[in-house]
Amino acid sequence: MSSLAFAPGPLVLSPDASGLVTEIEAYLATFPAPARVLVPYVCPLGSTVQRWNAGFPQPRLSLLDRLAHRPARPVPVSVADHLRLTSRYLAEVGWVQGALWDHAGRVCLLGAQAAVLAHGYGTPYTVSRARNQVMEVLRLAGLNAASPDVFNDAPGTRQADVHRLLDRASARALSLGI
Repeated sequence: MSSLAFAPGPLVLSPDASGLVTEIEAYLATFPAPARVLVPYVCPLGSTVQRWNAGFPQPRLSLLDRLAHRPARPVPVSVADHLRLTSRYLAEVGWVQGALWDHAGRVCLLGAQAAVLAHGYGTPYTVSRARNQVMEVLRLAGLNAASPDVFNDAPGTRQADVHRLLDRASARALSLGI
């Protein structure tokens, strides 16, 4: 009974006291640094980077399309939506001057419109009407360009100018209800 009275309190081992944490940190420091994992950028307001066609349905093959071995019917989009999709496509794949597209996959304004059409959004008539809206915005802004392609390839034009032009043309088309 007296031997129990002389026993110290309960035995407590903490990781810091045993040197275990220091030993583990030294061991982990011998490993090479892990490759940086790319994650989507999240802006401070909480939205994430999205694909250029986010919010629009994918073109779907119907049974008749499959039987006839033809492409899916295009997704109907307004002129304003086509112009927004064109700007978003340019932002995702990159912009180029002097060529429809380059080896890196970047496209010019016309190339972006053709890509949006080729992905099944709108019709050639939609693209034609969208180009008319772009020309109207160029004319109203007093820019002397024979076509949107001439504006795209002008030496002083930057990608931001093309996005601004598409945004204004989209707003104009929206105000016209097209």
